[in-house]
Amino acid sequence: MLDEEILELRRKLDESITKEKNYDKTYRLSIELDKLITKYYSKKLTKSKSVDIWKKTSNK
Repeated sequence: MLDEEILELRRKLDESITKEKNYDKTYRLSIELDKLITKYYSKKLTKSKSVDIWKKTSNK
């Protein structure tokens, strides 16, 4: 799942920050994590809007 991917990538990023001096790798991991988080919230927002639309139409 997407949330599991985020957790794993966050773990890798944390490890990269604390143990490595390869700033390019840390930067790439950070960008990748940002993209996953954006995707996660985008899906969550889309799902929320779908529920709102369903509620509006079912109350009529």
